[in-house]
Amino acid sequence: MKPAPLTVDAAEVEALFDSIPDVLFFIKDREGRYTHVNATMLRRLGLRSRREIIGRRAIELYPGGLGVTYGLQDQQVLDGAVIDNLLELQLFPDQEPGWCLTCKRPLLVDGQVAGLVGISRDLASREGLEADYASLREALVHMNRHYADNIRIQDLLAITGFSESKLERTFQKVFQLAPLQLLSRIRIQAAMHRLHGPGSIAGIAQACGFSDQSAFTRRFVALVGMTPGEYRRLRGA
Repeated sequence: MKPAPLTVDAAEVEALFDSIPDVLFFIKDREGRYTHVNATMLRRLGLRSRREIIGRRAIELYPGGLGVTYGLQDQQVLDGAVIDNLLELQLFPDQEPGWCLTCKRPLLVDGQVAGLVGISRDLASREGLEADYASLREALVHMNRHYADNIRIQDLLAITGFSESKLERTFQKVFQLAPLQLLSRIRIQAAMHRLHGPGSIAGIAQACGFSDQSAFTRRFVALVGMTPGEYRRLRGA
């Protein structure tokens, strides 16, 4: 016998996530406005009441580029995309940025996208991963500062002091990605920012560390679900 479908109260899910301090939880409506958030989000933003968040968009709550980036992600999800374990910056309670893995999915009502639901898991505080994450911090900083360069595994080995097998294992354990997969995602995130400007797609590909436009386009489609040109037109740049 197939179980009968359940109707889930979003407020109950919100209350459940209040008990998980290293996970940020949110639901947004079709316009990208918050409808439910957990206590972790309040602490990160330095706010006391959910009333200060509900009905507002990310760009109204987060500083500078963070709010813009989250809003662009939201639009992708509201257009039907799924974001799974995306490495990105979030604000921590001290208002300092920290690394998280973000997942976002569209919410369907009668087959139509009515909003989105998402979580962001803190990397630095995940149980049992503190020491591993600390060991990779300098490598992560290097990748974010020099993503346009020809970063090699040997560079990361020199920074961490790890063997190649330990480097691969630790990246997989902490980020759920191999080092070069993570580098590719960092490059694509940088390219998405640049696509809001007037630069050529070929120039953006080169500036973000891709060997040629074809390689850039293939990777962009694999991660974003559309070509760089389609993404630029969608954003109206």
